[in-house]
Amino acid sequence: MPPLRLSLAAATLALFTTASHAETVLHNIEGYTSSANGPVEFSVLVIGDDGRIVATGDDTLLTTHPDALLIDGRGRTVLPGLIDAHAHVLGYGLLQSQLDLTGVGSVEEAAARIDDYARNNMRARWILGRGWNQVLWPVQAFPRAADIDAVVADRPVWLRRVDGHAGWANSAAMELAGIDRDTPDPVGGKIIRDADGRATGVFIDKAMGLIGAHVPQPDKSEIRSAISAAQDALLSQGITGVHDAGIDLMNAEVYLSMADDGDLDLRIYAMTAGAGDVLDALGEPIRGYGDDHLAIAAVKLYTDGALGSRGAAMIEPYSDDPENRGLPFWTQPELDAMVAKANRMGFQVGVHAIGDLGNRMALEAFATVQDGKPSALRNRIEHAQIVALEDIERFAELGLIASMQATHATSDKNMAEDRVGPERILGGYAWRRMLDAGVVLANGSDFPVELANPFHGLYATVTLQDRGGMPEGGWYADQALTRAEALHSFTLAGAYAARQEDRLGSLEHGKWADFIVIDRNYFGVPADQIDDIVVLETWVAGRKVFDREDRLQ
Repeated sequence: MPPLRLSLAAATLALFTTASHAETVLHNIEGYTSSANGPVEFSVLVIGDDGRIVATGDDTLLTTHPDALLIDGRGRTVLPGLIDAHAHVLGYGLLQSQLDLTGVGSVEEAAARIDDYARNNMRARWILGRGWNQVLWPVQAFPRAADIDAVVADRPVWLRRVDGHAGWANSAAMELAGIDRDTPDPVGGKIIRDADGRATGVFIDKAMGLIGAHVPQPDKSEIRSAISAAQDALLSQGITGVHDAGIDLMNAEVYLSMADDGDLDLRIYAMTAGAGDVLDALGEPIRGYGDDHLAIAAVKLYTDGALGSRGAAMIEPYSDDPENRGLPFWTQPELDAMVAKANRMGFQVGVHAIGDLGNRMALEAFATVQDGKPSALRNRIEHAQIVALEDIERFAELGLIASMQATHATSDKNMAEDRVGPERILGGYAWRRMLDAGVVLANGSDFPVELANPFHGLYATVTLQDRGGMPEGGWYADQALTRAEALHSFTLAGAYAARQEDRLGSLEHGKWADFIVIDRNYFGVPADQIDDIVVLETWVAGRKVFDREDRLQ
């Protein structure tokens, strides 16, 4: 297959352009940004006619730019556009029309929602959705196919767990996939079975593919619609950049087409799903496409599954499941080879690693490929969730980005220590330990696994509490970050993690004017109000792409 860009009719390195406009001065604001030298405050922001920052400062700028278009900020707070360094745009967009089981409190409530959705979507060939989490239920056992069969038996149903690392099928879906007691567990996956060896309806990690291979896939038109829906929702929440963690070939083609057509307002930094067909089709990284609205310059790999479904690979057995050490996806030589291939082609690598063994395997792979030294590609470990304490320093030694998600900590607090015990948890969700070791922390949400709103993430990073304010004082509160550190992790650190810090991530001269206007001062409100902050306006490249007042009219 030729390189992807050469196979696309519209791919001629066309650039996304905006209408030319005069210099703009936004004044009477409370502006804050990270910088290489620390936090910076300003009351005036000057935007050039090319959509880039000319200057930040005080009212003296009003006299030095007398011909600019003046916009009164009415004393509101301005922050850089927020960057979610690990998320899934297409999954988020598709979920807008699928069954959302996020937050359901029992298997009975889940069944009721499935029944209601099926009745309102009679033409759907499959009932698809995600979001269930058995850890939140009174009985924390995995659900069963029979629970769905009781309400939907005539159509296949496939529902991904909240973390995307387990799926729940009804009998119709399993029959269509040919699942029986003789179906073997694939390497890196597990079929949950009853005492007689029959599949109960839940499939872990790579076993999900046994059902997923039969699920109808969206076409390009549906993918584009889903991305557009996701984009609108994300811009309204103050997200101007997303690191899209794992896209397939069709997703890549749609992104390129949208950039060519000027339909990307979000800045997408995409990772290919694996080191196979997408990587081979690209041939080389795509950077700076469409005035920096699109880059496909990284590869997403996996070492293991998730903690909630006990698929995360652990050095020692789970504390609450002594016969189980999780599910490594690859052998160490296999992982090393994939990392080496991607790096050799010039692609950054982000390795999903949840368990302490999963993280150690990622560290070993990077140490081998990088000859024990930092790499200019700035390789990353995605999630870095449970890390052996002695391995934290290795992140810094190897120059690796820790791409972590604070809301995972506040969501997982109900089960994480049960899974790993009181000693291993000290290396879990270790924000402060990572930062103190000199590791760059890039924050995100992993949406749709968690809610996309970045102010929930900022709140969780600062308080280590869930949105109900629990636990009082924070969960392992010694790992919390300051507000300035948290903002940095959602802005300049995210840009650094994508090797884009020279043009994104902060409001400094020469960088793109990507910023948000919010309804209260992030640095001034009580900590328990951070997650209530509302985005009023979102600007990308000096152009307003979301205005809440317009939405309300």
